[in-house]
Amino acid sequence: MNIYDTANKLAQEIKQSEEYMNYKMAKQALNLNTSLKEKMAEFEKVRYEAQVEMLKTGKQDEEKYKKVQDLYAELIQIDDAKKFFDAETKFNVVVADVNKIIGEAVRDVMQ
Repeated sequence: MNIYDTANKLAQEIKQSEEYMNYKMAKQALNLNTSLKEKMAEFEKVRYEAQVEMLKTGKQDEEKYKKVQDLYAELIQIDDAKKFFDAETKFNVVVADVNKIIGEAVRDVMQ
């Protein structure tokens, strides 16, 4: 089996995982609610801007960070948004774990 076959098999297994399916369903539910979708888009925009600012300056912009926190606190009260955040976190853990495993396997040539 070559490496690309293995990668494609891994991709299919990820798409069949409970974490992926839950994340996909949570995202679909979120997209059905137009007002919630707009609130999530605003949250993502503000979060992204805060992250970019942190990368540029090396410092956290307290005003932007507070806005991210406030928007998150508001969204987490909405059931579909909470389910989305939970599913997103669980899926991201799976992806991070897979990346870590691959990274550790090739660490000796990456240093």
